[in-house]
This record gives sequence, C-alpha cells and structure tokens, in this order.
Amino acid sequence: MSDVGLLFVGAVLIINGIMLLGAITDKAAAPLNFFVGALQVVTPTFLIMTADGDRAIIAGAAGLYLFGFTYLWVGINAATGWPGEGLGWFSLFVAAAAVGYAVYTWQTGGRVFTVIWLAWALLWFLFFLVLALGHTRLSRFTGLVAVAEGVLTAAVPAALALTGLWRDSTGAALIAAVLTVVALAVLWWAGRVPGRRTSAA
Repeated sequence: MSDVGLLFVGAVLIINGIMLLGAITDKAAAPLNFFVGALQVVTPTFLIMTADGDRAIIAGAAGLYLFGFTYLWVGINAATGWPGEGLGWFSLFVAAAAVGYAVYTWQTGGRVFTVIWLAWALLWFLFFLVLALGHTRLSRFTGLVAVAEGVLTAAVPAALALTGLWRDSTGAALIAAVLTVVALAVLWWAGRVPGRRTSAA
C-alpha cells in the first residue's frame, strides 16, 4: 500500500469509527468512503496492469482491493439503505485474508506491518460480528478500535513514511504488538461504558 493511500485509509477508518459511535450518520460518512474506496480500487488495478508479471507487486496490489471494496460497499449501503449483512460476511473474508497477508509480510521481511495486518484482521472480524451476526453490543468497541487503528495503524505510519522517519525491526514489531494488546484492553473497557446509540450500518 502506498504511503499516500495508507494516509487516507487512516482518515476513512477514523470517520467510520466515529459513525459506529453514533456521532455522525451513515450518509455523512458515505462520501469519504466513496473517495477512498475508488482510490483503493483504481490504484491496484493500475499496479497489476503495469506489473509485467512481478508477483511481489501483484500480491501487494491485490491486498488493496480488500480495503477498496469494503469502503465502496459502506458508501453504497449508506446511499441506498441496503442492509449490512453482505458486507459483514465479506468482512470475514477480509479478516482471513489479512491473516494471510500478515504471514506473507513476515516472510518478506516486514515486521511492524505484520502486527498491523493482524490488527486489521481483528477489526474486520469485529465488522463481521457486528454486521453479519448482529452483535450490536460490540458496535461501540468496534467504533473505538476503528478510530484507534485509523490513527495508529494507518495515519501515523503513513506520516512517518512520508517524512522519511519510518523504521522497521523485530524490536519495533514487538513494541507494537505489546502496545496493541494494551490499547485493545483499554478500548474494551471504554467500550463497556454507556455512550450514545450506535449506528447499525
């Protein structure tokens, strides 16, 4: 994923998290989902068409569709009022694929992004639980995780990479993994605190 694309993934995750927390409506979040979804579909299509058979480029580009289709689907559901169950089941596919990409990333030398892919897998699994299985009691927790991951797994890494400050190592990955577990525990507690009615979309 390009650094610029990752930056806007951070933006849309934050907005969708805020939507799940009930602070904005589904329709208010739809435009950014369309914008980022289109970006994450057009970009990998171009990369694959110009990859000249390079498997590494194709594999990296293919992962972008997981996000692009998700955001377009969110936008379409918001615009049409269609139910979210289909998106929920697709989210289970994305979660499984993200675990596969975590393994692939580790094998190709990416350490911190292995942790990031696993964090994304968890978030999309939460989308599955909320949208496909109807566990709406998890909506607040899922919204909080989406906002946190938008910042910590997308916007911040993108900003560091764009400014040349990104560093990757096994030690950094271990720190990221520990911080992720701690953050999830805090967000789980925060998610149990009564808040506003959350969106079901």
